Amino acid sequence: MIKILVVEDEIAAARRLSKMITEAVGDAEIMDVMDSVQSTIKWLSEHSQPDLMFMDVHLADGNCFEIFRKVEINCPVIFITAYDTYAIRAFEVNAIAYLMKPVKAVDLENALRKYEKLKPASSSFDYQKLLETIHAENDTYQKRLLLKIGQTIRAIELSEVAYFFTHDKIVTIVTPENRKYPADYTLDQLEKMLDPKLFFRINRQFIVSSKAIREMYVISKSRVKINLHPPAEMETAVSSERVANFKKWLTEESR
Repeated sequence: MIKILVVEDEIAAARRLSKMITEAVGDAEIMDVMDSVQSTIKWLSEHSQPDLMFMDVHLADGNCFEIFRKVEINCPVIFITAYDTYAIRAFEVNAIAYLMKPVKAVDLENALRKYEKLKPASSSFDYQKLLETIHAENDTYQKRLLLKIGQTIRAIELSEVAYFFTHDKIVTIVTPENRKYPADYTLDQLEKMLDPKLFFRINRQFIVSSKAIREMYVISKSRVKINLHPPAEMETAVSSERVANFKKWLTEESR
């Protein structure tokens, strides 16, 4: 019997993950489902540690790494993240395994196989090293971009960028003063270069800074429209699959 704790603040995602785990592991027991940093700290302080934890990186009241700073965790953890740029290199080097949202059955099975393979050594896993690596990775995000404008080269501080958008395969940088510059990168490339604490990709066409957001409107059950400053030339709505993480991002960015 493998005793498992799930840490996930989205109810539907937690139910789906628990179902996938029990289907993949015949003798799995889901001990409990926690939905926040504080509730997980409390649970771990009052119970024996499980054999394995599945832990979402971004929780309602902060990121999961706060848990490791408050409680000594001796069991292996499989991390789950919706951010393909968030600490991925740290996970690849220092974590038992990690999963990208939405979790796919084949990825879950691969993570469980890795857990079984590493289980003999997993009790001595060094989470402090993981935290240090994540901190180091966060310091490696791009601070500025070099742009070629005609025959001149200009350095743009990313802290001064309002948003990026793409149209007809051309990516444009927009500053708070509504100056526009062409970027020699795709949005996919920029997403990996930018600090996810400062920028969020709301849909396929826009990456925005929280400082550029002026107003937000609920336009359907699963969509949010935002007004940017300076105003954008196209509709700026958060795609439905990104809304939950967009709200988390706004909360964490303001902390």
